[in-house]
Amino acid sequence: MDFLLSGLAACGACVFTNPLEVVKTRMQLQGELKAPGTYQRHYRNVFHAFFTIGKVDGLAALQKGLGPALLYQFLMNGIRLGTYGLAEARGYLRTDEGIHSPVRSAAAGALAGVMGAYLGSPIYMVKTHLQAQATSEIAVGHQYKHQGMFQALTKIGQKHGLVGLWRGAMGGLPRVVVGSSTQLCTFSSTKDFLSQWEIFPPQSWKVALAAAMVSGIAVVLAMTPFDVASTRLYNQPTDTRGKGLMYRGILDALLQTARTEGFFGMYKGIGASYFRLGPHTVLSLFFWDQLRSLYNTYTK
Repeated sequence: MDFLLSGLAACGACVFTNPLEVVKTRMQLQGELKAPGTYQRHYRNVFHAFFTIGKVDGLAALQKGLGPALLYQFLMNGIRLGTYGLAEARGYLRTDEGIHSPVRSAAAGALAGVMGAYLGSPIYMVKTHLQAQATSEIAVGHQYKHQGMFQALTKIGQKHGLVGLWRGAMGGLPRVVVGSSTQLCTFSSTKDFLSQWEIFPPQSWKVALAAAMVSGIAVVLAMTPFDVASTRLYNQPTDTRGKGLMYRGILDALLQTARTEGFFGMYKGIGASYFRLGPHTVLSLFFWDQLRSLYNTYTK
């Protein structure tokens, strides 16, 4: 039940934040491996990107990749939050004195995140391809021209096999390790702190909401460089064997980006990342906490 509630919570958040994921993906691919000022900026900022995509590609384009995004969130976060929830319920995240341990919490979050992300990697790759697809007028990054999630998975599987479906999975793991450990550690620590200091009434939804807001800020700052590199690894063109033509791995992607686009190139789309990751973190953790509370209330 913990896995099911976790997956549903993530899907609920995804419906609201997917348009921001589309914007974030486009902004991260814009000017890929090009020096600042040498390319046309189709998307100047988050709000301009929203307007441009809606105007040129149509409003429906802001929900591109929603199908694989929902499936990925259900798989990845169902496993991630469900596993973490079990560890928390069984007391593995507390010391012998009953005090919350940030180290154990970060380790559990990272391990749970890796499990979920690796299994959901093919879905995430296709989601990235679909969200990057645009009218040639505003296209950025490599354009795959998929017709949909199932067609894309079938095509990649037939052409490159299982290796092709899991291309970029290892490169995407550092992103999830950093993001998941930061998110769950800061969420649990902040929630514990707020409860101890009785800033809000006991069992109040405000405790979960405030903890999720703090967690969202921490995640964006820690995760964005790895998120940019991961998006580019998944979206890069491949040779006949399914091997990426632009990057050898996550470290190569980070180094090439920093070398050609500067330090801030690794933080491309941070505005979209914040507007997406912030609300997504708040909503998913808030829904997760509330669904678990409701379940525990009605099953006692």
